[in-house]
Amino acid sequence: MSDELRDLYQEIILDHNRRPRNFGALPGANRHAEGHNPLCGDRIQVHLHVDGGRVQGISFEGAGCAISTASASLMTEALRGKTVDEAHALFHGFHELVTRGGGDPADLGKLAVFTGVREFPIRVKCATLAWHTLEAALEQKDQPISTE
Repeated sequence: MSDELRDLYQEIILDHNRRPRNFGALPGANRHAEGHNPLCGDRIQVHLHVDGGRVQGISFEGAGCAISTASASLMTEALRGKTVDEAHALFHGFHELVTRGGGDPADLGKLAVFTGVREFPIRVKCATLAWHTLEAALEQKDQPISTE
C-alpha cells in the first residue's frame, strides 16, 4: 500500500472517530444489540429499524477506540437502505477483509480503509465489534456480544 493511500485511509478513520455518523439513539428502532470487547473495554449498542426486510434506520452508541468508533460509523453509512440479506453479505465481506485479507476491497467502498487492520491482530476485534453486534441485532439475539 502506498504511503499516500495509507495517509488517506488514516484520515478517513480519524474523521469518523472525531465526528461519528449516526451516533446516538434511534427513535423507532425495533432491533437492538449490545457488544463488548473486554480486552480493551470498547462497548457498543447498535440500534436498527428494519421494515419490509430492509434496514430503514441504523445508529450506534457507546465508547471505544478510534478503530472501533470509525468502524461503527462507516458501518452505519454503508448499511442504511440495504436489505437484511445485503447487510449479512456486507458483514461477511468486511470480516473476510479484516481477518484474512480476502475479497475485493473495491466491493466494500469506504470500508476498504480497514484493509490494513489485519496486520494488527489485536485491532481486528476493535474493527469487528460493531459488525458482530450488528449481526446480533439483525438476528434479534438477546445475549450481549463479546469479542472473547
